[in-house]
Amino acid sequence: MRVICIDDEELILNMTVTMCQKLPQLDEVHGFSNAPEALEWLVENSVDIALLDIDMPEINGIQMAMEIKNRYPNASIIFVTGYSEYALEAFRLHASGYLLKPISMEQLEKEIEYALFRKNTKTHSSAHIAVRTFGEFDVFVDRKRVNFSRAKSKELLAYLVEKQGEFIKKEDVFQVMWEGDSYDRAKQKQMDVIARSLYATLEEYGISDIVEKKRGAFRVIPEKIDCDLYRFLEGDVEIINRYRGEYMNSYSWASMMEGYITSSIGTD
Repeated sequence: MRVICIDDEELILNMTVTMCQKLPQLDEVHGFSNAPEALEWLVENSVDIALLDIDMPEINGIQMAMEIKNRYPNASIIFVTGYSEYALEAFRLHASGYLLKPISMEQLEKEIEYALFRKNTKTHSSAHIAVRTFGEFDVFVDRKRVNFSRAKSKELLAYLVEKQGEFIKKEDVFQVMWEGDSYDRAKQKQMDVIARSLYATLEEYGISDIVEKKRGAFRVIPEKIDCDLYRFLEGDVEIINRYRGEYMNSYSWASMMEGYITSSIGTD
């Protein structure tokens, strides 16, 4: 695991780097007091975890996080700042962690462990069929990730999962997934191909019974799956504590639910 720490305050930077170097989970730790210098380094070097101060000159931590995510989408971002008002914006950027200065070794280790857990684990659940919506959307059968032959068929299932068992017409799904594009005859055929691809994948993994079809509409059957979103909405404390502002990252239509989840945590 390669980690970078960026903070324009030399003393805090050195303390953060030293603490990271003491963690056996981390292989490489690099510190930068200058964000542009860090960007130059990132041109030829990848990163797994970035600990970023937010209030920095030239390039602030929010901008830096966006640059890192553009180059290395799987990198985990942990903000280290003295300003709690940045918390909501950090969640919107799908930060993996958020630490207020002065940080302790215990707090740092906890956030690093969470970031590593998300990278290494396949699923939080031992259920036969587990669905993960926090972070990237994925489906697991007996802890093995389901591979979808079409990205859109995976997105179709993701949308049905979010709708929590509600029957959705194909044309309505199309409008969401293609953001209002016209649903003509050619697009109907395209949607049929995507639906067939989804059914074929589910049958391949022996889980075709999680989706029900009815008169040009379909739904996921919530009782058939163990889903972090459903457990969150039911008030499962363990799942609530795992949420770090990341929900179905790849899909723009998921932003409304993401906002609801984040606001519900903020008001509890």
